[in-house]
Amino acid sequence: MSEWPVALQEIIEDFQDCFDRMERYELLFEYAKRMPHPLPNEEWTDENRVKGCQSEAHVECIIDADTGFHIRGGADAQLVQGLMAVLAIGVDGLSPSEVAQLTPKFVDEMDVKASLTPSRANGFLNLFEIIRSEAEKYTNQPQ
Repeated sequence: MSEWPVALQEIIEDFQDCFDRMERYELLFEYAKRMPHPLPNEEWTDENRVKGCQSEAHVECIIDADTGFHIRGGADAQLVQGLMAVLAIGVDGLSPSEVAQLTPKFVDEMDVKASLTPSRANGFLNLFEIIRSEAEKYTNQPQ
């Protein structure tokens, strides 16, 4: 049994099926087009900017009426947008507590991290921590 939510496990398997680094990049670019809840450029603010990311990346976390967790995001670089979309698709609709318990180790299983520059890897970890931290805040709020 997988330690990852079903949607995230399917994404990991998509990346594991890739032949090489270039194929993984192409898959990331495909995911970039599939961001489930885009954050339009006009809503990009300093408050929702991902600090430490070499690209312009912005993210907001929201909870729907059924207490499902969703990520709204956008980035000016397709690679970053793809990483953001992978995370957004992988956790879309989960409970905040499920999201708060995730670790960024799924990126290692996707075999993508080794293909990232140190600054891109750092930016992704900052993005991941923002999302995990926001999920944790929602988990600790009374329903």
